[in-house]
Amino acid sequence: MGLDRDTAITWLGHAVFVIETPGNKRLIIDPWLTENPSCPEGRKDVGRVDAVLVTHGHSDHSGDAVGVANGSSCPILGTVELCAGLQGQGAAQTTGFNLGGTVEVAGVKVTMVKAEHTSSLIGGDGLPVYAGVPVGYVIEMENGFKIYHAGDTGLFGDMTLIGELYGPDLALLPIGDHFTMGPAHAARACRMLGVGHAVPMHFGTFPLLTQSADSFVEAAGAIDGLTVHVLEPGETLR
Repeated sequence: MGLDRDTAITWLGHAVFVIETPGNKRLIIDPWLTENPSCPEGRKDVGRVDAVLVTHGHSDHSGDAVGVANGSSCPILGTVELCAGLQGQGAAQTTGFNLGGTVEVAGVKVTMVKAEHTSSLIGGDGLPVYAGVPVGYVIEMENGFKIYHAGDTGLFGDMTLIGELYGPDLALLPIGDHFTMGPAHAARACRMLGVGHAVPMHFGTFPLLTQSADSFVEAAGAIDGLTVHVLEPGETLR
């Protein structure tokens, strides 16, 4: 079963997603492409996008944000501190906002929500530099379809509140463990969010991470009304 909501979601490995909206706009989330071993070689150039969303500063999420955004003359969305850091790396356009805030970009509404993780950029001396708090995003398409990208996060109780306040239809959830929640906690997140669709991410990229989505599919299988879509890098869900 697909989405049937005039929205196309392509996973490029790790936490990278390209979203094509009902209004024919293209968004990319956490563009880590050049050094991403999970991204197919033929997909590392994503072409034109209308906005770049970054959940936090770690290089495996922000690594190609400046290049992609500048190449498309489009803004990077993120926390105020992260945007300031990316401006220091050469970003020409940024839209900095903060938790609970909603901005409109390329015809869609983007709300910044909580995540439980850390966030930093690498400074000129090679040491981490504070880059604001880590976040997730609820993205409302032009037709009302809502996607929740959790970013890198552990399980937290306010996922229930995210479900109640924003009613996402689809959740993009990390399952890799070690740096984020693992499969069992991600399945619990699906219950808390009340979503009808879930796509696992942030797994299989490195040896430290959970290597397949099988245990997530098993753990989520008992949730009524939930469809889990396990994508291969480069595959599109419509």
